[in-house]
Amino acid sequence: QVKLVESGGGSVQSGGSLRLSCTRSEYTHRGYCMGWFRQAPDKEREGVAMLDSDGTTNYADSVKARFTISEDNAGNTLYLQMDSLKPEDTAMYYCAEDRYRCTLVNGLPSFVGPPFAYWGQGTQVTVSS
Repeated sequence: QVKLVESGGGSVQSGGSLRLSCTRSEYTHRGYCMGWFRQAPDKEREGVAMLDSDGTTNYADSVKARFTISEDNAGNTLYLQMDSLKPEDTAMYYCAEDRYRCTLVNGLPSFVGPPFAYWGQGTQVTVSS
């Protein structure tokens, strides 16, 4: 059973930065797909950023050029660097993992694919204007 633990959330003013971390309980050398998702009150959960095990990434249009998904060399931690934050980025942020390669659309990891098998408990991000 893979366990994911997010950290790094908090409160920041508009234009500020935060870096979220997601620590994995175990690493696999086989293919995997990881993603960051967020859910604001009274809104559906939405995909923010995806990372395939070959290093390919994809981002929601709303965060492109502001957010960066990455992982450490050991594969133990997934990151989401968030810059130029806006009040509309306020949400609970979750990391997720599946032990299969990401579903690709036009060569990029797609947010629309089989449900992720493993989820963290979430970390709150609040951006004030």
